[in-house]
Amino acid sequence: MVSKQRILIVDDDENIAELISLYLIKECYETKIVYDGETALEQVQIFKPNLILLDLMLPGIDGYQVCREVRKTSNVPIIMLSAKGETFDKVLGLELGADDYMIKPFETKELIARVKAVLRRYHMPQTIGVISNNTQFVEYEDLSINLDNYAVLYEGHNVEMPPKELELLYFLASSPNQVFTREQLLDHIWGYEYIGDTRTVDVHIKRIREKIKDHPHWSIETIWGIGYKFVTK
Repeated sequence: MVSKQRILIVDDDENIAELISLYLIKECYETKIVYDGETALEQVQIFKPNLILLDLMLPGIDGYQVCREVRKTSNVPIIMLSAKGETFDKVLGLELGADDYMIKPFETKELIARVKAVLRRYHMPQTIGVISNNTQFVEYEDLSINLDNYAVLYEGHNVEMPPKELELLYFLASSPNQVFTREQLLDHIWGYEYIGDTRTVDVHIKRIREKIKDHPHWSIETIWGIGYKFVTK
C-alpha cells in the first residue's frame, strides 16, 4: 500500500487551516495543522512532511524565519501563504527558499493545483534538456548535474539545492549557449499551472549563483531585457 503524502499546514487562523486541511484530505493527503512557528519547526522533524503550507503572519516566530530555519536542514517544498501581495514580500519569500507564494484570499482549487504541481516536480523528475542513454545528466569541468537523483557536484562537493533550482540549472546547462527568455524558463520549469511573474526566475538564478560561482570554462550569463543562457568558453 502506497503511503499518503504528508502536508504540514502552518496558519494561526483556525478556520482557514481547517478548510485547507479538509480539501487536502479529500485529495487523499495526510495533513497536520499547527498554529505557530515554533511548533511548526518541531513538527518538521516529527511529522516529516512532504510539503509545507506556511502562513507568514504567525505568533512568535513568523513564516519568514520558519522558512529560513527549515532551509538550514531540509529541501522540503514550501508554499508560502500571505495577505501581503507586494513584490518585495514575494521576492523575499522566494529568496529565503520558498517554492511558491500564494496571496490570500485564494481559490481552494488553485491551491490544490499548486500543491500537486510542486509535489509532482519534487518527486518526479521531468524529461528536459539533452538526454543520452536514458540518463538525465550533464557534466562540465568542476560541475555535474544529475536530474535522476537530484544531485549537483561542484568542485568535488555536493551542493544542496531545492528541486526548482536544480531543474533550472539542469535545463540551462543541457542547452549550452542557447538563450532562454524568462517566460520560456517559467513555462519549462514551473509549467502552465504556475501563476507567477518573471521575477521568480531572477530570484532562483540569484540563489543558484550564490552556490555555483562562474567558472573559467562556463557560466550563467544574463541577457539583459531577455533572459539567461549557460555559456561555455
